Amino acid sequence: MSEHARIVVAGIGLVGKRHVDAINQVKNVSLAGIVEPGPIGPRYAESQGVPHFHSLEEMFAAIKPDGVILATPTTLHISQGKTCIENKCAALIEKPLGTSVHDAQDLVNMATAADIPILVGHHRRHNPLVQKAKDIIQNGEIGQVRAVHSNCWFYKPDDYFDAAPWRKKQGAGPISVNLVHDVDLIRHLCGEIITVQAQSAPSLRGYENEDVAAAVLRFENGAIGTITVSDSIVAPWSWEFTSHEHPAYPKTAESSYLIGGSNGSLSIPDLTVWTHQEAPNWWNPIRATSLPCQASDPLVNQIAHFSDIILNQASPLVSGAEGLKTLRVVEAIQLAAKSGNTIQPFEALEHRRTA
Repeated sequence: MSEHARIVVAGIGLVGKRHVDAINQVKNVSLAGIVEPGPIGPRYAESQGVPHFHSLEEMFAAIKPDGVILATPTTLHISQGKTCIENKCAALIEKPLGTSVHDAQDLVNMATAADIPILVGHHRRHNPLVQKAKDIIQNGEIGQVRAVHSNCWFYKPDDYFDAAPWRKKQGAGPISVNLVHDVDLIRHLCGEIITVQAQSAPSLRGYENEDVAAAVLRFENGAIGTITVSDSIVAPWSWEFTSHEHPAYPKTAESSYLIGGSNGSLSIPDLTVWTHQEAPNWWNPIRATSLPCQASDPLVNQIAHFSDIILNQASPLVSGAEGLKTLRVVEAIQLAAKSGNTIQPFEALEHRRTA
């Protein structure tokens, strides 16, 4: 294989277009084609100077790319991921990996057996500020992690749903579409989640899915977490508004994650560490230290990483197996909200089968 990665993007929606923009910014990576069944497909492919295909099957019959990015609706991820594996092609599959743990497990097993790499599109892990936050925690700067809070509130306009009606359907609510990002990050930063309790409320707009949800999480290391999401609340506390990753979103100076430790606390993404002077004691003055971190586009970083995977120069930062673990927690939150029971994520599949 040459030291150049030719990548096809399947699905030209909001995320697919961002992947194309990222590909165009990475050295030794090129766009090899567009797969899009909708009317935008031919025009968009022509604007990029690449061939257009209506399906993955049509594309693989015509060309042999080094990798495929699946920026398609979640309901298609498993079948399209399997098509990539059958054609011995590495895949970057947007989050969540699938709509169910059972189906996603089949995909991961198939990829493992075929020795075809899968990278799951949890792009936030590729942000330098997340890497810096992980270093702060692992280096013991805030002591033992005791509590975590993640907030994900924003208001999506009606035309967001009208443009893609699948977003109104059961299983496409903010738990699976948005909270999955936050679940993945707090797993990455704070460790494995072993139990979940949750509540959700039906969409005020009359859609099939929820529009607000919250969960209490217990971590393997003993920490307790709270996490909440809504796509129908006007608020400044979300990763989109606070991280400044994407220029399309308004910028706020707030944080969306709080991680509390025995010696200090960390807010993210502003990377502020709070500690008491002299010793931890609520009578002692408390001070804030903002830590510097060089910024770069995590989607561009993710494409560069995917290229390294294709060229056998790296292992996936978020493998299929790792993406499956996050999906297990998300499915557990959905099941806990529906049943009112405490769910163990790594037994959630068995609960679903017997419910």
